[in-house]
Amino acid sequence: MPARMPLRPVCTASFLCAALAFAAGASAATAPLPQGCEPAVAGVVVAPAFPPSAPAFPPLQLQMRTPLEPTVLPGGGRNYLVYELHLQNFSADAMTLRGIQVLDADKANAAPIADIKEAQLEAHLRTVTIGDNEGTKRTLGNGQGAVAFLCLAFDSKTQVPARLRHRVLLDGAAAFGPVIGTRATPLPVLGGPVAGTNWSPDNSPSLHSHHRMGLWVVDGTAQIARRYAIDWKKYGADGKPWTGDQRDVRSYHAYGEKTVAVADGTVVVAQDGYPDNIPRTPAGFEPAVPVTMESVAGNRVVIDLGGGQFAYYAHLMPGSVRVKAGQRVRRGQVVGAVGNSGDARQPHLHFQLTTNPDVMASEGLPHVFETYRMKVGDGAWETRSNEYPMGNVVLDFGPEARN
Repeated sequence: MPARMPLRPVCTASFLCAALAFAAGASAATAPLPQGCEPAVAGVVVAPAFPPSAPAFPPLQLQMRTPLEPTVLPGGGRNYLVYELHLQNFSADAMTLRGIQVLDADKANAAPIADIKEAQLEAHLRTVTIGDNEGTKRTLGNGQGAVAFLCLAFDSKTQVPARLRHRVLLDGAAAFGPVIGTRATPLPVLGGPVAGTNWSPDNSPSLHSHHRMGLWVVDGTAQIARRYAIDWKKYGADGKPWTGDQRDVRSYHAYGEKTVAVADGTVVVAQDGYPDNIPRTPAGFEPAVPVTMESVAGNRVVIDLGGGQFAYYAHLMPGSVRVKAGQRVRRGQVVGAVGNSGDARQPHLHFQLTTNPDVMASEGLPHVFETYRMKVGDGAWETRSNEYPMGNVVLDFGPEARN
């Protein structure tokens, strides 16, 4: 791995990102699917069962929108699309959602590439508007809304469509949403935010992750800054992140490990001085200082990578921040150390890429890491290139860290 490398996009809106999912030397092994990621298939064109009918009038008053269009994200031997579908009922009558079908927008009369049935639908939904919804997230009254958290997983032989459309199934009817693209964001190639081996990318996108479901309204806008965020932790052979006293931050395998710049850039935030918390135990948890919008990330560093993309390092160890606002940094340069400050229950590095320097008032952006070794379960280490680590895996970033 080179000591320095400029930030560069893997793909743009006109580039087929899926072609980069399997770099030379990567094996065909795949990581387990994260919970809530639906296997996607090619949309096979079929003959319509009935002649096309005239559009209904008035059309179904179900609004569908995707605030941040997805970008094909290679990871763990697959290609993923991670995004949200915001739904809102603008009619006077209640609507009960029975399913969501994802369609290839460029194939007329094609079968769905993914089909979320009624039995699985509720796990994907979060209700937006509080009110009487008959005890289910799937029933939207007048003015009520929900967000469907979607993740599509394509295998190496399936071409990811360039454009998608959604069909929401209701009682005796179906509503169609607008066309969205799948190549929205230039995908930067980054170095690792940590160095060394045995790192677990916890809370990466899945329906188990509070990051993925973390829709927040800040300054009047609902956003998911943590959409692709990862909590970098280390676990011992016993499956625990600590050895010894669970209440001592120094007992944790990740504590004090170096955090490094993922690319060349300019530091725009460098905050130090927050104390470490006593880690959470079965007896409970209380942060060392009250959690506010200012203190939630604790000691932190934010690097402007250019192109409207910001690398965010949170929960750093007090006294470890080595950079200052306005300073230029190079890829691999040490910026701090893993700590337990802010809203952190145990020592880890919270890392995310976002559209602005605010930890919550921003949209989380996809990214890939240039190279790392990956291990699934008790399997052998494999070298992966230009991927994002999806699923339950262990990573080795090697020694890239420069003082």
